[in-house]
Amino acid sequence: MQAEMLKVGADTIAVYKSKGAEKPAALLIHGNSCSSRSYQRQLESALGEKFRLVAMDLPGHGQSSPASDPTTYSMPGYAKVVGEVAQQLDLTEAVFVGWSLGGHIALEAIAQLPKAAGRLIFGAPPLAFPPAMAEAFLPNPAMGAAFKPDLTEDEAAGFAAAMFKPGTPAPDFFLADIRRTDGQARARLAASIQPGGYADEIAIVANLSAPLAVLHGEREQLVNGAYIRALKMPTLWRGAVQIIREAGHAPHWEQPDQFNALLEAFLLETARR
Repeated sequence: MQAEMLKVGADTIAVYKSKGAEKPAALLIHGNSCSSRSYQRQLESALGEKFRLVAMDLPGHGQSSPASDPTTYSMPGYAKVVGEVAQQLDLTEAVFVGWSLGGHIALEAIAQLPKAAGRLIFGAPPLAFPPAMAEAFLPNPAMGAAFKPDLTEDEAAGFAAAMFKPGTPAPDFFLADIRRTDGQARARLAASIQPGGYADEIAIVANLSAPLAVLHGEREQLVNGAYIRALKMPTLWRGAVQIIREAGHAPHWEQPDQFNALLEAFLLETARR
């Protein structure tokens, strides 16, 4: 995958483009301490050969520069960057795909991207304030690593392993991405979870006018599917959370055929609205 570098304010943001040029298009946003490399099986797939898929590295992640302003490491900060990338690449009317942290950012960015065709999120249970962490997430020691600035090798390895169904070895690059992520991105994100620090995502999904697709790995180790299914989501695509069989928190990597088929269907259906 070859990166193209964009300037967003004082920061440099890496983006990766599939070969496809057809609309509808999608902007892919990765999870905490990961990178666009997790979307390789979308960008380099038959889906990517046909449609315009663009993945971006968040500030402090992957090949993007660390944030010049530490407040960027927050939901509103990330959402602003995503909005500016979308503006530069003429993607403001695309489908926004968000994995884990990326899904929360896709919801946060609703004000910046009111014309988005739709949103597809996975591994991202919508949260209000205070966040119902015990209900939204499953008990897993790896959750603590998501908000620590410095991780031991064991913590980093445990974090990577929790992204997949139990017993599945994490690809080396997932662990490498965790190691090279700016530790302040995790710490500042944790500090930003306070009153007024992020939008009420439960209210957002309850009041969306555009379609919302929610995908969920059948063997998730981090997110509680029952919590998501209980939420009010009137524009929920196909009227139900879509389950990806034999996948954990990273279904786009673990089961790309299932994931890509759902993404393609969502792209085509939102384009016909």
